[in-house]
Amino acid sequence: MGSVIEVRHLQKTFGGHQVLKDIDFSAAGGEVVCIIGASGSGKSTLLRCINLLETPSGGEILFHGESVLTPGFSLSKYRAKVGMVFQQFNLFNNMTALENCIIGQVKVLGRSREEAEKTARMYLDKVGMEQYVSARPHQLSGGQKQRVAIARALAMDPEVLLFDEPTSALDPEMVGEVLKVMRDLATTGLTMLVVTHEMAFARDVAHRVCFMDGGVILEQGAPEVIFNAPKHQRTREFLARILDK
Repeated sequence: MGSVIEVRHLQKTFGGHQVLKDIDFSAAGGEVVCIIGASGSGKSTLLRCINLLETPSGGEILFHGESVLTPGFSLSKYRAKVGMVFQQFNLFNNMTALENCIIGQVKVLGRSREEAEKTARMYLDKVGMEQYVSARPHQLSGGQKQRVAIARALAMDPEVLLFDEPTSALDPEMVGEVLKVMRDLATTGLTMLVVTHEMAFARDVAHRVCFMDGGVILEQGAPEVIFNAPKHQRTREFLARILDK
């Protein structure tokens, strides 16, 4: 399978601060890539650039070989294909779980309400939230909100799903329920790019792990290589620190 997402010489500067420096990165269809690294290393910015929530300062982003930065490129269609699950869920608070999963399908994909509801219910069921279809976000725990957010992203039939530290805002006892959903998803052939601090997840589920440091991908490789025999001193120090906790 060829690259679904390809990033070439990507750069992002905020004010005078260069957050991403010349990043080359690609993800093949069905690949699960975990991006690890200390806070401030540019991980979330990389995802936000891929989804065009941030406009890159330089470089290219290709989706199936087509540049997403060319004028006239359909952003809404692209975002439907490249979904995102956020740290803070980003659910609509005035809507039920079901409505949260329906609205994008109707507005962006032009599905009938009936079809959208059927799809929404299917994915809410898949993430174990079928009994909460009528609940609003304030009635749900953090883990439940995040599972609704994943169902909402899946209802758009994305090819790629970006996860931006999906468990970092959760209480520790809720992390497992979200990771289980993600582990199950990783076996379905969905392309997943996951920024995470959950090292066991990265080690067990990823096909490839990228370690970011100071705005560059310092090294990448199979999980067993990155975790057991990292080449760079910075990677070794980071893993020693995080796995020691």
